[in-house]
Amino acid sequence: MKFVLCVLLVVLFLMPFRVTPQEPSVTLRADTVLDGRGQILRDTCIVVQGSKIARVGPCSGRVDYDLRGLTVLPGWIDTHVHLTWHFGPNGRAEDPAETPQGAALAAAGNAYATLMAGFTTVQCLGNLEDRDLRDAIARGVIPGPRVLTSLDILSERTGDPEQIRSVVRARKAAGTDVIKIFASKSIREGGGKTMTDAQLEAACGEAKAQGLRSIVHAHSSDSVRAAVLAGCTHVEHGLFATDDDLRLMAERGTYFDPQAGLVFHNYFDNKDRYLGIGNYNEEGFAAMAKVMPLAIDLFHRATMLKNLKLVFGTDAVAGAHGRNAEELIYRVRDAGQTPMDAMISATSLAAKSLKLDDRIGAIAPGLDADIIALDGNPLDDITAVRRVVFVMKSGRVYKNVVSQPR
Repeated sequence: MKFVLCVLLVVLFLMPFRVTPQEPSVTLRADTVLDGRGQILRDTCIVVQGSKIARVGPCSGRVDYDLRGLTVLPGWIDTHVHLTWHFGPNGRAEDPAETPQGAALAAAGNAYATLMAGFTTVQCLGNLEDRDLRDAIARGVIPGPRVLTSLDILSERTGDPEQIRSVVRARKAAGTDVIKIFASKSIREGGGKTMTDAQLEAACGEAKAQGLRSIVHAHSSDSVRAAVLAGCTHVEHGLFATDDDLRLMAERGTYFDPQAGLVFHNYFDNKDRYLGIGNYNEEGFAAMAKVMPLAIDLFHRATMLKNLKLVFGTDAVAGAHGRNAEELIYRVRDAGQTPMDAMISATSLAAKSLKLDDRIGAIAPGLDADIIALDGNPLDDITAVRRVVFVMKSGRVYKNVVSQPR
């Protein structure tokens, strides 16, 4: 008996070496919280332990960040950005003389600007360089939003269906987070369908087989419809989508991110910086000008289908990074989306589209502590999205221009 007791004492003595010390907690107090799922919480404290939200409820005890008078909500998610796109030392969207080091610094600057604007997660679609940026941010080497990347794109030039399946498998092995597919031309070239149905079925079918999501650039009605019927998980743009196409997306549960304004206005605000590069010519800009009213109309029609998964994606390119939230204003002010639906599209619904809703997209116990605060309430004044005064990502505060404590 004494021997057994001795053994138990030895085991109990050794157990502390296997227990991780509890991380210190941080408490945020707010009188208005939009939880990201459509609920408004009042006079609430959010307790953060390490990188996670530990508790959301009544306040008691010490408060580390007093955010009363502000609107608190989950960090925003942009499902469509291009963080490596920037204006080079020559002031243009392409600079042949720019060094790789200069380009890397510019991408890091874009990431920082995006985080400071309240976006704690983004999805980069189309550049191999995104992988290094993603990994550097994940390691804590540089500040920026959580990044998911497609590494590169697939198109009609990728090859026949079997070649496309092989490329999808190779991307999976290379560490891609999602498969990006170009099924139509750029809107500057008319937006016509470019991939065959068989190619799309191979790309999206193999992506699903590999446990990956698939996102399709599609403008024309036939390219949108083909992407949905091929089982692709997400369609972007869709400028010429018909009401039947929208209903099909709703029926099939396809995520949809059309753009209401930012990407177009950004191009025209920076026209001199793009003009003469590829299809950024006078004809291309004329084509964009022509479809701008269609973009508003499309978005408005999309909001009429309550079961359509309308997520937030800006297509932020050079000149737009850090201004991502302007798209929320265009969506609400010009296209008629309700402010609450706009907030949900950029939080919990966007998280679901990324298959990360068990980690981000809401203010709830167990999720990552991605929390922002606005000077103003976007439900009353959508322009409040421009006034981000507090940013926390995974429990770490990156921005705080609020007097503390009160």
